[in-house]
Amino acid sequence: MERRLAVILATDMVGYSRLMETDQIGTITRQKAHRKELIDPEIERNQGSIIKTTGDGLLVVFQSAVDAVRAAIDIQKGMARRERQRSQDERITYRIGINVGDVVFDEGDVFGDAVNVASRLESMSEPGGLCISDVIHQLVQDGLDERFKNLGSQKVKNITRPVSVWQWTLDTEFEQVDLAEPPRNQRVQFCIAPDGVQIAYARVGKGPVLFKAPNWLNHIEYEWRSAVWGPFLARLAKKHELVRFDQRGGGLSDWDVDDISEASMVTDMTTVVEAAKLDDFALFGISQGCSFSVRYAVEHPERVRCLVLLGGFSRGALKRKSDEQAKLFEASQTMISEGWGSTNPIYRQFFTTGFIPDATPEQKTGFDELQRVSVGPQNLARINRMNALVDTQNLARQLRVPTLVLHSEGDRRVPLEEGRRLAALIPDARFAALQGNNHALVEGTPAFEQFFDEVSAFLNEHNS
Repeated sequence: MERRLAVILATDMVGYSRLMETDQIGTITRQKAHRKELIDPEIERNQGSIIKTTGDGLLVVFQSAVDAVRAAIDIQKGMARRERQRSQDERITYRIGINVGDVVFDEGDVFGDAVNVASRLESMSEPGGLCISDVIHQLVQDGLDERFKNLGSQKVKNITRPVSVWQWTLDTEFEQVDLAEPPRNQRVQFCIAPDGVQIAYARVGKGPVLFKAPNWLNHIEYEWRSAVWGPFLARLAKKHELVRFDQRGGGLSDWDVDDISEASMVTDMTTVVEAAKLDDFALFGISQGCSFSVRYAVEHPERVRCLVLLGGFSRGALKRKSDEQAKLFEASQTMISEGWGSTNPIYRQFFTTGFIPDATPEQKTGFDELQRVSVGPQNLARINRMNALVDTQNLARQLRVPTLVLHSEGDRRVPLEEGRRLAALIPDARFAALQGNNHALVEGTPAFEQFFDEVSAFLNEHNS
């Protein structure tokens, strides 16, 4: 065995199984041609060595970070040219991840954390693009003219520390990517749930505590760069200490988890509350987080001063006795399993369009990117099914906490009647209908300002 510093490049083909099922001979023939005429020559030209091959991927070692990144970019540009005449679903496309670190060479293979991180970066990459670690970015930023987009800190499987990630794609509009950085006074911390899952949480701002339950997809650092969530979080933290966390299975929390369920999410809320030493607070839920918040407030009424619920529901899509809702759920599961990592953005945009139909193109692009970097397809399918099976109707009837329920009139993700039903179940709950069709509220819309007017008045009443 030999231990030494090396740059690791990991790559694999996007949608390999689907392409093989559609045209096995054609896919193999084209892949061999790409290897012979483009990929292997570029690796050799940049002094790389192929360590291992799989049916659809490669593991390559370089001595130079600049050589590795240059080879990766030239391969991706070459692949785009070679496959441009084919439809998006027919194209052979690769993802690439690059990292550097101490590795062990043994019997023609290579091992170590640097390899694990490179593989995780590869899975995080946009199809046709590449993701690199912050160390690689520092090494190449003065040696290459190409520009990279900062994806912030990411959770890497089997690595306890978050990894800062940078992304290159062929079509990124770099003049628009540098959105707000996480505020300097945001503190990111970690705690351990009873089943051993590591949960990342953050606190920012000053004032009465506002504790936010998890919703759809979260990333406590990257959300600040989102044109959707950045302005929303900034307004929440303006007069409050905002405490929030990444739900298990995504963001900076552990991705490799056995249990993704409503019960585990509420247990994680309890874990964060204890770790953050929160005595009493206003509790805020969005979408699925409303059900979690109702359950938490029923179980811990001594902690919750008041409750704000936005775009929520007491029963998931499969509990609404609606054929249309059931069909939409099945369609969403298909979109996740078949295309979350596809080169065709229509799969993720299926969700983006449902969440924020009234948003600007920039806001929709940012939301699409946030979804992609926050979770993988397997965990997302589990989260989506968990949400569809939620039923907190009986718990809502037991709630004895002052509650404000808000819901957009044209919400396409959760129908308005579900928000009204939630308010009707909770004793003495207030209800406010918001203008527009967005499930997630975005700056520049009437609902955004209306939400903060309603919520500020409600919190001022119950924080005194």
